[in-house]
Amino acid sequence: MTAPAGGRAEPGAGRRTAWADGLDELRAAAVTEPGRLRVIGAALALLVLVFGGITAWQVSDRAAAADDVVERSQPLSADAANIYRSLADADTTAAGGFLAGGQESRATRDRYAADLATAGRLLVRASANTRGSDGADAQIAKLNSALPRYAGLVETARTNNRLGLPLGGAYLRYANEQMRKELLPAARALYDAENDRLAADYDAAKARPWFALAAGVSAIGALGWAQRRNYRRTNRVFNRGLVAATAASVAVLVWLVAGHVMARSGLSDSYERGARSLRVLNEARIDSLQARGDENLTLVARGAVLTGDQKDFYEAGFRTGMKDLVGADARGDAPGGGRLGAARALADDEAGRRPVRDALTHVRQWQARHAEARSADVRGDYDRALAKVIGGDGTTGESFDRVDASLRRALAHEQTEFRSAADGGRAALGGLAVGAAVLAVLGAVGAVLGIGRRLSEYR
Repeated sequence: MTAPAGGRAEPGAGRRTAWADGLDELRAAAVTEPGRLRVIGAALALLVLVFGGITAWQVSDRAAAADDVVERSQPLSADAANIYRSLADADTTAAGGFLAGGQESRATRDRYAADLATAGRLLVRASANTRGSDGADAQIAKLNSALPRYAGLVETARTNNRLGLPLGGAYLRYANEQMRKELLPAARALYDAENDRLAADYDAAKARPWFALAAGVSAIGALGWAQRRNYRRTNRVFNRGLVAATAASVAVLVWLVAGHVMARSGLSDSYERGARSLRVLNEARIDSLQARGDENLTLVARGAVLTGDQKDFYEAGFRTGMKDLVGADARGDAPGGGRLGAARALADDEAGRRPVRDALTHVRQWQARHAEARSADVRGDYDRALAKVIGGDGTTGESFDRVDASLRRALAHEQTEFRSAADGGRAALGGLAVGAAVLAVLGAVGAVLGIGRRLSEYR
């Protein structure tokens, strides 16, 4: 070594560090069979633990998403639908009570108050569970702001109606306009946002655990290679530790695949047999409510509100609602017609189809009675038209109530179907995350012990 100027070597020049010495020792050990076995044992244990950890992580994520589907997203979607329904029913009830004049019944007042109370209560619950969704928060704020104004307009309309002042009808129409242009669109946007959230949770719950599957195949492949290597060097068919590690890894992989397939099947069934039907039935119920409100307002407005082509605005709204409800077929009996036709097609058992068929029957009756009422109104016989709409037996109001009752039964059945299938799906993931972690630890221990058995032969 050349000394620096002055003839003195720098202290420590050429001295090897402990890190470099350690690396040299590792390299030297790695070229011996015991050294290779130690590296193989560490790698196998690591692969098995990584497989178990990734499986636990991905399964936990999917189980949490499945829980959200059942416990949060779908209930919030149902609440949003009920907010819309309550608002539409309040508007319909207010119009029906107005037609009764100063003799509005206690039942009508109670129903209207209950609708507003339900909407308010569900808005509070939705606000507490939106999880920071800006879109949902904005619609909830809009509804909370507009609802008191709507209620004030209805009360003003009622007061004027009891006093026999024609101004009451104008206030009621203005309240209805606010409902149509502000409240119901906001409620619909909230409903759509919650359905989007439900769809996202479904996607997360059903996502395939590709990372866990890849890690499992890698771990099992490495274990197989290690056992083949052991056999070729020792002629021993089995190494108990490595066999145990392989069995544990295969068990986790089979459990993962079977659990995911069962969970995905159950969640898919809950969507096809429940969530889709619930959405269609909720929209059918909303259509019927809006059609009923338009029917009542046709008599309240008495031709004062017209469309661009000079047709009665509310009668046109009623016809549109009927078309949405039962399709273009005026009789409402086309198998695929409108929301009710779609609901009947989605129902997968007789218990689900029966109430939908009943609703279709009552809609046809409603349309026939409405035609009679409309004919009387056009002839100028307002009292007869009013009696056909808000009287007792044989009225359109009776038909509407039967439609609504049938749809409630259908909704209750589909809700049960949804919950049963979704609970079965998420139950398939139960215990898998913990089981995968435990089996992975056991597999890693088995791999270390198996390699340790080979190492003991060199001592």
